[in-house]
Amino acid sequence: MRTRDENKESIVKVKALEMLVNEGFDGFSMQKLAKAAGVSPATLYIYYKDKDDLIVKLGIEEGKKMIAATFESFSPEMPFAEGLRVQWYNRVRYCMEQGISTCFFEQAKHSPYRDKITASIVEDFKEVMGKFIQNAIQNRELVSVPVEVFWSIAFAPLYNLIRFHQTGKNMGNRDFSLTDDYIEQTLTLVIKALKP
Repeated sequence: MRTRDENKESIVKVKALEMLVNEGFDGFSMQKLAKAAGVSPATLYIYYKDKDDLIVKLGIEEGKKMIAATFESFSPEMPFAEGLRVQWYNRVRYCMEQGISTCFFEQAKHSPYRDKITASIVEDFKEVMGKFIQNAIQNRELVSVPVEVFWSIAFAPLYNLIRFHQTGKNMGNRDFSLTDDYIEQTLTLVIKALKP
């Protein structure tokens, strides 16, 4: 039986992410990946059972990286405004530095792979965020709303700014680049909207 080669495995992951983002899940195949990564198709099956296994494992790995980046220097004990600010800047940094991973994870969230991926990563995230939100509500820093409403107000504006930045255009097709001023102005309004 052949052994794992960490260098090859890393190349395979990078190429798989690029291909999945650029060609989509339907245009992706193990044969194409092997060619792009410069490995034998048999090599891929050392790491993954099949295409679906590869996509799910990549989704879990990238999701865990994103969550770790989101919670860097963050504590659920932080005051609400401070904790949200830390998360916003962490999310911006991650999305800017890990563009391909961000695009892949976004695609995966809207695919049949979503449930398998999120089932493996969501518990720790929910625990930390749940504690953060509960503390903020108890400290009267946050209005109690359904999680869908909270998420739509707390993070959707940020992700819209990030999308504008990634395309380089705003919704009026004018040039756009995300700055700290845009982040702070939007974050201030978000915090104001979520205060009791």
